[in-house]
Amino acid sequence: MPINIEDIKNLREMTGAGMMDAKRALEEAKGDTEKARELLRLKGMATAAKKADRATEQGLVEAYVHGGRIGVLVEMACETDFVARTDDFKNFIHDVAIHVAAAAPQYLDRSAVPAEVSEKEAKFFREEVLASGKPAEHAEKIVEGKMNKFYAGICLLEQPFVKDPEQTIDSLLKLLIGKLGENLVIRRFERMELGA
Repeated sequence: MPINIEDIKNLREMTGAGMMDAKRALEEAKGDTEKARELLRLKGMATAAKKADRATEQGLVEAYVHGGRIGVLVEMACETDFVARTDDFKNFIHDVAIHVAAAAPQYLDRSAVPAEVSEKEAKFFREEVLASGKPAEHAEKIVEGKMNKFYAGICLLEQPFVKDPEQTIDSLLKLLIGKLGENLVIRRFERMELGA
C-alpha cells in the first residue's frame, strides 16, 4: 500500500519523528497511523535505553512564569551543546516547564518519593481495599494499581502531558531521545506559587 505524504506529515506532527522514520513506521504498519505511532514510541524507548549510560554534561535551564503567580525552573541535560541549542530540545523543555506549572508535580520520579510517603499511601490503600471486602488474593494487585495512579499524580515523568494526555512526560522524553540521538535527562525542577 503506497503511503501518501499527508499521512507522513500527520504522523510527524503527532510524534515529532523525522520524515523517514515516520515513513518507515507507516510502511511497517501498512498505513495504520495508530500502529505506526506505537512503533515509533517503542523505537524511541529502545533508543533511550541504549543511550541511558551516556554522560549528560550540557543542557539548559528553562524559566517559565504563568500570569505572574506561578514560576517554574526546569533543568534538562544532554550530551552536547549542539543538541541543547536545537529547537526540538528548547521546545520540549519549555513544554515541560508549562506542564510543571499546570500539573504541579511534587517529585521527578518514583525514586525521589520518600519511602515513608510511599509506605503511608500503600498502607492506606491496603486498608481501604481490605475494608471494602475484596478478597485478600486480589488486594495486592488492586493496591499496586492504586499506587501506580498515585505516582502518576505526583511524579513528573509519570504524569500525562497536559497538552496530550495520551502521552506521559517520560514517553515524550524517550521519543525525543530517539529523534535527537542523544541521552537526555530532566535533572530537576522547581515550582513556586504566589502565596503558597
